[in-house]
Amino acid sequence: MIDEETAAVFREELRDLIDSLERGLMDLKAAPDNMALVNKVFRDLHTVKGSGAMFGYTDLAAFIHKFETQFDKVRVGEVPVSAELIRLALAARDEIPGLVERRADPEGRREAILQGLSGLGGQAEVAQVAVAAPVALPDAATGPLALEFRLLGEAFGLGARPELVLKELRELGATGIVADLAEVPPLDTLECDQCHIVWRMELPGEVTEAQVEEVFLFVDAEWKLRRLAVSDGTGFDFELGAGRADPATEQPEAAVLAGPAAAARSQPAEAEMAPVAQAAATIRVSAERLDALMDAVGELVIVEARLTELARQSRDPALMATAEQITRLAAGLRDATMTMRMVPMRSLVGRFRRLVMGLSDSLDKPVTFSVLGEDTELDKTVIEKLADPLVHVLRNAIDHGMEPAEQRAASGKPANGVIELSAEHAGAEVLIRVRDDGRGMDPAKIRAKAVSQGMIAPDTVLTEAQIFALVFEPGFSTATEVTELSGRGVGMDVVRRTIESLRGNIEIDSKLGRGTTVTLRLPLTLAIIEGLLIEVAGEKYTLPMASVHEIVALPKDREVPKRTGDFLDIRGGFVPFLRLRSLFECGGAPAAEQNVVIVSSGETRVGIVVDRIVGTNQTVIKQMSKLHSGVRAVSGATILGDGSVALILDVGHLIALGRVAGPVLVAGTAFAEVAA
Repeated sequence: MIDEETAAVFREELRDLIDSLERGLMDLKAAPDNMALVNKVFRDLHTVKGSGAMFGYTDLAAFIHKFETQFDKVRVGEVPVSAELIRLALAARDEIPGLVERRADPEGRREAILQGLSGLGGQAEVAQVAVAAPVALPDAATGPLALEFRLLGEAFGLGARPELVLKELRELGATGIVADLAEVPPLDTLECDQCHIVWRMELPGEVTEAQVEEVFLFVDAEWKLRRLAVSDGTGFDFELGAGRADPATEQPEAAVLAGPAAAARSQPAEAEMAPVAQAAATIRVSAERLDALMDAVGELVIVEARLTELARQSRDPALMATAEQITRLAAGLRDATMTMRMVPMRSLVGRFRRLVMGLSDSLDKPVTFSVLGEDTELDKTVIEKLADPLVHVLRNAIDHGMEPAEQRAASGKPANGVIELSAEHAGAEVLIRVRDDGRGMDPAKIRAKAVSQGMIAPDTVLTEAQIFALVFEPGFSTATEVTELSGRGVGMDVVRRTIESLRGNIEIDSKLGRGTTVTLRLPLTLAIIEGLLIEVAGEKYTLPMASVHEIVALPKDREVPKRTGDFLDIRGGFVPFLRLRSLFECGGAPAAEQNVVIVSSGETRVGIVVDRIVGTNQTVIKQMSKLHSGVRAVSGATILGDGSVALILDVGHLIALGRVAGPVLVAGTAFAEVAA
């Protein structure tokens, strides 16, 4: 019985394997003739089976063995890749978590899946898949085979287990196994990570080269297979095949060499193995430990700011030099820790592809789904909370945004719709877009619905972007209106709340009849950011530097608020601005010379009038208490070097105030009203 810690490691590795298996099957559906993908899927199955058996999950190993046996028919060309094969294979993949948790299968789904797989294909369809049949050994019935193999590189250091290889060979009928110790060096020069033993044995004559190759599929080993001469029973008459299996390569098939070529290639290959294995070395760390490390680094940044402030006040050269060194070290540690928390978008893509494929099949709407920027990285907390909003946006794009095939044909569009998920870095932000070429959104219908629900007055003047933003209001759409409004408002308020909780914002751009693009703007991290420290009425606040576009002086003719609204003319563009003194109902006279911080989100810019610019600093974000959860103008707080607290302003909320309200909020507007 394995302990809980070992079981947790197995489950973690299994999650990666079944994600890889799902990606491979999805790719295989799009490229059914790609044998590299077939081999990748088979390799994942083989690894799941072996790991399950090793850790005592016998039911899992038995199920995957039968699954693997049926899928092996694809490798040898007996069964073509088809939509039904992929459907059944994905259904089998879905059973793996239940087998790990040892859940019963009273409905017999697993057996039904295996029977469905066994009933697929036929010899008549072999031509559909370009698969080379295994090379038949000549004169198979004339005598036994001789096999010798050795493990390459730092085999033991990488966890190789030769006894498992020997067990598989015994299952093929290996006899007379001999371990040759001639190459084992003296003890004082022995490298414990390397294997210096060569094994030799005999195999039955009916064993095929492909069967031997499969044994070494996941082992970094060099092997040679020969036909044993029948005439005298000694020596090897000729060499049938030799190869080296390398688990690091995308092609799992061992290269088949002949004669001297095998010996010529084996030595360079072995020499190349060590650096590859070293570069790929990784270690698994629990998320809780990463969070604890990030918290400790955050506290270190706060202490570093305090030390820098004390050094500035003391003017002591030694203390100032030490503070500068600590600042550099803290910055390096912060960057390294934040890098460890970054997770690529690729970790989310698998479930999205499965969702799109399922909806496409069930709704009979052919869709081509493409992903750009899978390697774009975000903080793991952002990734965890991003899954549900993207699932909802993608579901709406197919279910309600994409027209049926006949409507697309009538509009002159291709039968296959296009949905594109892209991610890219933009400064300290990540832009995630979901674009479709469906029917688009009708601003007139959205406006009419908003008027009928009392959200806006009939004479309210709104831009197209403001009209599209209405779909994020709670209760905007009903089931009856889903078809009329392309369903874009159903649950979108939940999407907006989730994105705003991540200090991001969401925008919609749509052209009627041409499609819709939903853009999510998210910060790279939620832990430590670069902040701009500002002062208003003696109180300090922080603005995320990623949102700061520029800083300008407030013109003299704009110092007094106007009832019709305040705007700045910045290089020919009118930018509305808010006065934080009015917004926060601050007393006292403003500073003689005020500044306007221009914050931006996409193409939208809003100015924020402040008394003084203090400077930039490393801002460790502290979450507000539940009592302040309804205060939308503030997204968090940070501790400054002097020990005081500065609130972090929610730039997205301030931009929304400037964009929707237009004119400045004059004195008398209660902070509670704005916060709500």
